[in-house]
Amino acid sequence: MKLLRRTLIATAALVALGAQAAATVGQPAPDFTLKDTSGKTVRLSDFKGKHVVLEWTNPGCPFVKKHYDSGNMPTTQKHATGQGVVWLSINSTEKASSDYLEPAKLAAWKAERKSAPTAVLMDEEGTVGRSYGARTTPHMYIVNPQGHLIYAGGIDSIPSARPADIEKATNYVKVGLAEALAGKAISAATTAPYGCSIKYKSPA
Repeated sequence: MKLLRRTLIATAALVALGAQAAATVGQPAPDFTLKDTSGKTVRLSDFKGKHVVLEWTNPGCPFVKKHYDSGNMPTTQKHATGQGVVWLSINSTEKASSDYLEPAKLAAWKAERKSAPTAVLMDEEGTVGRSYGARTTPHMYIVNPQGHLIYAGGIDSIPSARPADIEKATNYVKVGLAEALAGKAISAATTAPYGCSIKYKSPA
């Protein structure tokens, strides 16, 4: 029941965020500057010339745990970075949320699961998440070397929190990257994200 409630909340978030301007596939990806979990400044524009994956994450979400505890997300990260792709994991959870982890604890959680992103970024104000229209955790995006958004949507094709479904699902990020790196257009450039609603800070 608790998981169902989280899913329903995420669905409601789709409606709420849908009314806001958000990044669109085919258009320039919004540039941003955030601190990573060690306090280093990271800018999206620093990676121009490379493919970049943006992954919205929250360790308190059962859907995120599915993909990390099973090893699926770390494996997908390593598959991507091994081909020269930059992977930025972004946490837009507000500090007041029970799901919020301080940067050091978030880094430790990722390390325990052998996560392998290029950087883990803190977006507690939710500015970057809202600029992309990120709605759920996980919510995935791919940016091409020219800085344009070429994929937005889910990690895979089966919207469940069951690890057993991973093997049966199509990993949209792996498929999309394979196509993009081969110089092809991504065949499924927009898919439905699924997961928990992002715990954004309420507007002032």
